Amino acid sequence: MGSKLKSISLIGFGMVAGAAISLQLSALAQKDSARSLPLEKLGEFSEIFGLIKSDYVEPVDDEKLLTDAISGMVSSLDPHSSYLDKDALKELRESTEGKFVGLGIEVGTEDGYVKVISPIEDSPAFRAGIQAGDLITRIDSVPVKGLSIDDAVKRLRGAPNTKITLTIARKTEDKPVVVTLVRELIKQHSVKAKLIEPGYAWIRISQFQEPTVEEMVKRIQALYAQDPQLKGLVLDLRNDPGGVLPGAIGVSAAFLPKDVPIVSTNGQVADAKQVYYAKPEFYRTEELQDPLLKLPAAAKKIPMVVLINGGSASASEIVAGALQDYQRATIMGTRSFGKGSVQTVHQITENTGVKITTARYYTPNGRAIQAKGITPDLQVEETESGDSFNSLRTREVDLEKHLKNDKDAEKEAERAQDRVDELEEEQRLAGLAKKYKPFEYGSKADFQLRQALNYLKGLPLQVAQVAKAKTNATSKSNQKATKEAKGAKKP
Repeated sequence: MGSKLKSISLIGFGMVAGAAISLQLSALAQKDSARSLPLEKLGEFSEIFGLIKSDYVEPVDDEKLLTDAISGMVSSLDPHSSYLDKDALKELRESTEGKFVGLGIEVGTEDGYVKVISPIEDSPAFRAGIQAGDLITRIDSVPVKGLSIDDAVKRLRGAPNTKITLTIARKTEDKPVVVTLVRELIKQHSVKAKLIEPGYAWIRISQFQEPTVEEMVKRIQALYAQDPQLKGLVLDLRNDPGGVLPGAIGVSAAFLPKDVPIVSTNGQVADAKQVYYAKPEFYRTEELQDPLLKLPAAAKKIPMVVLINGGSASASEIVAGALQDYQRATIMGTRSFGKGSVQTVHQITENTGVKITTARYYTPNGRAIQAKGITPDLQVEETESGDSFNSLRTREVDLEKHLKNDKDAEKEAERAQDRVDELEEEQRLAGLAKKYKPFEYGSKADFQLRQALNYLKGLPLQVAQVAKAKTNATSKSNQKATKEAKGAKKP
């Protein structure tokens, strides 16, 4: 794996605290750095460096000063660019394999605190009840505010079987929540599947990893062994924060015609201008055999619904966007996260690297996902009452210094108003959230899954109505989308 890290690309979001991070195994070339440097600013840097060394209240190590300078330079670019020290680089290597030591949370920042984007299923954080949207204010009694995200993540990491205490601010609680966790080696199975009822199957991908495509094929084989006459499939990508790009391409290719474009990227570097196809060389790992050769042929044509929400990001948006563009599946749920940029990791020394944003990615029809997300064909909220807690989530567009959407700049004002509307909705939902009981995806309490099954059976959808004033518009929109989607079920 070490050789792969000379130059690799990422399509995940947030920082990682014992959670897998997304990798694209093809490299993006580095630009020629032999260009004129701003000598005046370099002289200013040198002078400030000297002042710190000579005048600061206590001695400061040269290596620490330079490392912090590099880290600050990179992290100032956007929320997804960062300097990688030895520990971060090691975790990056491990994460693609679906096993790592940590708490099992994907995190970002908000107001100087560490914000939980999503807990990984069956992880210490998940079992302890840590929720998406939680703000970590203290780590082992040390205040988080004022720490860089890199420093905070370093404190969250640690050796297996060591304890860590988190103080959490939660919108639904009046007082801080204090949770003690034990770090552990997390072996994450990224694919779950089961028959919901005769003829209808559910497959959940919680994160895209190197084994995901092969694992998904095995799950589909088992489903068809249980019921050879499957009539419909629900692909669940809710709260899937992303993962390896080959995984996203392989999952898309499983349900699309051979060799079609899945996703494209565009950036300054010539090698960042790429198109990725539904071909084995774009999705298989080091094994020579194409894992999709074992896929039951019926999977190419089975009617599908893809479930997404505000926690569906990056690689999961690539899959949803591709299946939507080819009208292969009906996308249902709520608008996705909107992380549509590619980060490249360049290994600088044996133990350090840098991760910088190098490209935006686009769906087969050329749609840019960055800061916008995937809009579902059918808008279905999370609960039967229509009280969606999805708007309490942070999305890409909410992140400070986020990369703009290059194809929809004229719609920035419209999206800004959408965010104002969401903030107003948050105030109403914050009170309701105290009464809200989280459910397990794939369970009988899963409202969105029930609507997906209704759609596959041709039954009426129970449209969630967030506000009475929006009821008619939402209903008409969903009725129109239902007709269009039903007429486009064929691959």
